[in-house]
Parts: sequence; C-alpha cells; structure tokens
Amino acid sequence: MKIKTLEIPIKKFAILGVLFILIAFFTIVTDSFLTTGNILNIARQVSMLGISAVGMTCVILTSGIDISVGSVMGVTNIVGALLMTKYGMPILPAVLITLVVAAAVGLVNGIFVSYIGVPALITTLAMMTLLRGVTYVLCDGLPVWGLPDSFRTLGQGYIGIIPIPVIIMFLIFIIGWVFLNRTKTGRYIYGLGGNREAVRLAGIRTKRVEAGVFVISGFLTGIAGLIMLSRINTGQPKIGTAFEMDVITAVVLGGVSVMGGVGSILGVLLGVFITGILSNGMILLDISEYYQQIIKGVVLLLAVTFDSLAKRKKD
Repeated sequence: MKIKTLEIPIKKFAILGVLFILIAFFTIVTDSFLTTGNILNIARQVSMLGISAVGMTCVILTSGIDISVGSVMGVTNIVGALLMTKYGMPILPAVLITLVVAAAVGLVNGIFVSYIGVPALITTLAMMTLLRGVTYVLCDGLPVWGLPDSFRTLGQGYIGIIPIPVIIMFLIFIIGWVFLNRTKTGRYIYGLGGNREAVRLAGIRTKRVEAGVFVISGFLTGIAGLIMLSRINTGQPKIGTAFEMDVITAVVLGGVSVMGGVGSILGVLLGVFITGILSNGMILLDISEYYQQIIKGVVLLLAVTFDSLAKRKKD
C-alpha cells in the first residue's frame, strides 16, 4: 500500500519535470520562445487540443480509444461552415446543430462499442474513414468561404489579453475535473477501466456509461472544430487530419493509462501543454515537418511504453 501512495506524486512530478525541461531547453536555444506573445500563441494553439483531450480522457479511462476525433473535427468544421453560408443560418442555431451532429457521431460510436460489442479501435477507425469521406462529399472537396464576421470572435477574440479559446479550454478542464472527481458518473468511468466486472455487479449500467463517454468525446471535439472554423474563418475539409494522434499523445503524456482506470485531468492539462510546447519549439527551431512527425511518434511510443512497464510492475 505504501508503494501505491508514492507512485501518484512521483508520476505527477515526472510530468512537471518534463514540462520544465522543455521550457528551459527552448528558452536557451531560441530567442523568441519565452515571450508573452509566444506563450499566448502556444496557449491558443493547444486550446482545441485540450478541449478534445478532456473527452478522450473519459474514453481512455474506460480502457477505450477514440481515433475518430480528427474526422469529427473535420466534419463539424464543414457542417458549421455550410449551415452559416450555403443555408444562411444564424450563428447560434448553426453552432447548436453542429454540436448535435458531433454528439450524434459519438453516440453511434458508443452504441457500436458498448451495445453491439465491436472493439473501440475498429469502430472509431471505421468512423474516422467514413466521416472523412462525408466531409469531402459535403463540400465537393473545396473550402467553404463567406462566414459571418461576428463568428470570428469565438476563435480570434480576446478577453483582456487572454484569447477566448484559452478561456473556453480552462472552463472545460474545470468542468471535466468536477465531473470525474465529484460525481457518481465520474467514479463509474474510473471503475469501468479499473474493474469492469465489479462495477457491473454493483448494479451500474456499464453500457450506458461506456456509450456516454463517446458522446462526450464527440461533443467536445465538435466544440474544438467550431473554434478551429472560427480561427481560420473558412471551412477546410482537411482540417483535423492526424489530430487524433496529438490528442492521444497529450492524454497519455498526462499520465492517463491506456489500460484504463488511472489518470487525472490535471495531468492531462500538463500533457496538453507539453505537446504544444514541443510542437511550437520545433517550429521555432525550423525542424522539418517530416522530422516533427518522427519525434511525435517516438514521444507517443515512449509514453505508452512507460505506462505499460508501470502497469506490469504494479501487477
């Protein structure tokens, strides 16, 4: 028991240590990293990643996975753009309908995984491919222009000096923390990943909870997709390509076990910033995009390897 109580703070300190090492390294090797403008830029860049990562955290805590989030971001990007341009819909109804579409995608994922029994990897892989095709069909593979000027505020606006997307991200992290740590459903989510059979025998509707986390993932990724749409002010069918890898990397780096049942929202927030700082630093160092992909792949592999070794040691 004593070893278990020491493992959690050590893991948190390790995440903090990696974050500080990255900050120190990029501060030393570049002149423009540790500036107010660049720090705010990093925060804005990771806001969409962070929002989606909260949903992914819920999924992975149940020992599931959702690799359709990149395509969900893409389809919501185009759906929202078409509703406001081609169909002339006001911003609020367009946003609400787009979020319903994103949540519905998550619900379909959840039904296939929890009620039909298709593995989460296969279900969300199929959905990723399907949605990417739907995205291109909806817009004929072309960008969607002509969004209302007032819609730009969501992705480009500020409150004081803080970008609005950053504020939204932190609010969602706070809500996510309360949900996972202060509600019965949050405890059930942890329980599903820790001991699914015990949760089922306790009379909990495990299928409903499992389906619900996919709805949460879809809904939050829909928010991220709308913020991206507002930020670039045009619907782009390619948006969200490989986004799922960044989200999964951030969540696993943040200490959430791919085996389920272990992890915290605070750790995920740190993982999000580690991922963002790494990407930003590599851009400042003018590292080729191809090498960036290699480095990100290595980071994800190391994070999963560390998690697997820690799980094996605990067993």
